[in-house]
Amino acid sequence: MLRPVLYCKLHQACVTQADPEYVGSITIDADLLAACGLRVNDRVLIANCRNGARFETYVFRGEPGSGIIGINGAAALLTEPGDRVIILHFAQMTEAEYAEHHPAVLVMNEDNSIAETLQYDPDPVPDAVQYASNAAL
Repeated sequence: MLRPVLYCKLHQACVTQADPEYVGSITIDADLLAACGLRVNDRVLIANCRNGARFETYVFRGEPGSGIIGINGAAALLTEPGDRVIILHFAQMTEAEYAEHHPAVLVMNEDNSIAETLQYDPDPVPDAVQYASNAAL
């Protein structure tokens, strides 16, 4: 069985541009993509910390070192420059893949430089299997 789990996250990134006239997507600085493992065309969920809006889109590669976090297309109507957003990417994983995966989390500064890099540890798979067994009772 495959389960959708967190692959990586950019926490509190600052929107640098919002362009409703541009073809959809989110443009992210290529250096940030490399730092967390995101790729062009990956599907992401974005949460706006100012207004609570949540939306999905796909990734475009931005100029390396630019700090760009650009919300494009219709989603740009849900954000404005200066908004802080959380960008989440999920992956389908088996239990074995999950047990070995440590999602990369980039905590961002206001200028979209990386303040801190974290990794989340997976819950031990045996506990997850035990929970599933108990939940069936």
